[in-house]
Amino acid sequence: MARFSWPARLYIAAVVIGAAVVLIQGPFGDITWWRDVAVLGLLLVIFESSATPLRPRQLAWSPNSAATLAAAVLLGPVGAGLVGACTVFGLRRGLSVIQRAFNTAMMSLSAYLAGHVFVALGGQVGIPGPTSFPKIIGPFAAAAVVHVVTNHALLAGVLWLTSDRDSAGRRAPLGMSIKLVASDLGYGAFGLLIAALWSVVGLFAPVLVLVPLFVARWAVTQIAEQQQAYDATVGALCQAVETKDLYTRGHSDRVSRGSVMIAREIGMHGDRVEAINYAGMLHDVGKLGVPTKVLQKTGKLTEEEYAAIQLHPMRGLDIVRQIGFLDEALAGIMHHHERIDGRGYPMGLAGDEIPEFARVLAVADAFDAMTSTRSYRGARRIDEAIAELRKWAGTQFDPAFVDAFVAAIERDGWQRPEPPVIAAGDLAVIAGHDHDDPSAPLRVIDSR
Repeated sequence: MARFSWPARLYIAAVVIGAAVVLIQGPFGDITWWRDVAVLGLLLVIFESSATPLRPRQLAWSPNSAATLAAAVLLGPVGAGLVGACTVFGLRRGLSVIQRAFNTAMMSLSAYLAGHVFVALGGQVGIPGPTSFPKIIGPFAAAAVVHVVTNHALLAGVLWLTSDRDSAGRRAPLGMSIKLVASDLGYGAFGLLIAALWSVVGLFAPVLVLVPLFVARWAVTQIAEQQQAYDATVGALCQAVETKDLYTRGHSDRVSRGSVMIAREIGMHGDRVEAINYAGMLHDVGKLGVPTKVLQKTGKLTEEEYAAIQLHPMRGLDIVRQIGFLDEALAGIMHHHERIDGRGYPMGLAGDEIPEFARVLAVADAFDAMTSTRSYRGARRIDEAIAELRKWAGTQFDPAFVDAFVAAIERDGWQRPEPPVIAAGDLAVIAGHDHDDPSAPLRVIDSR
């Protein structure tokens, strides 16, 4: 319980009290009404007990909305709320009393409001007959939208209030996505199917729907496992790069974070933000194709050695081009060392010829290089690094993305990396150069 702040506890208490108030209103109907509540409530408990764990912040997904939306049609608002309240009997492990209470109240309120919308828009409570279609579809669709939006809004509120903050005061991402909202809407449509089947097979209607819904659960599980495999792949590649380049440990993660800050500031959403996160993590993966003796050389590089460094974006593309989930990230990996003035590498692109992801990565990459400790200099202050970004905006960097990054840093702050802990024997061989630092002398080796 200690992990819940007072604002979070007050929020949870308000949701729980709200659910209790709407459920005691009645009317509660006869014994048949209660029997139907029990059957749909059991269906919801089955769904809740077999919820699919998702990666972000240990959220879990289940097609609960199918049971509660069926109740909204068959039993009305209070009945739907009572079915939602059966969430409390779910057998999910690891939930505290507070979490279980909030989940139950959230589902109950969402179902109750959905039932009211269904009735308000002309939906007839009871078992649908042949004459109920298609006029029932509109009220049901509106009820489904209200159910899902209410559910996710209440969940977003508690996640925001209970999310951890880093040293800069930033809250962790909520871990929610439009995909989850779309999934709930899609599987909520099974609620109307359950209600329609009720007139034919009665209490066995939920049983007939269990099979396709558990197939849906299996599909969501596969998606979650695939996402975990993606993350493991990216993590392994980043670890391999940082093993070769001793003084850039954590660099990929910070470039990824900075790139996402810019992306959100300029209005990117959904899959593109996820893609640029991957691009930041893997932007230097091409260093795996650069000889270790070049990466760890002390002092000035020869032209041949610097040419090998310049090839790392192309080598990076060669390494990851077959990884299908990277999509637009590939262009960022390939071109993140291009310059707005056309004097970058490997292609010498200029201005808008440079892919958007690459222009975003270039800003985050240079900023982290300047604010990180290197063997030949200490980390620069954040205000100094920002001044350098502004100085080179329009020549090396896209000015719009520099402005976006500065705005994001001023609002959210930036957590500077700790100086790396490196053995004395390794320190002697750390390279005394930094191709990411915009203040370093420009060297472009023409390999043609």
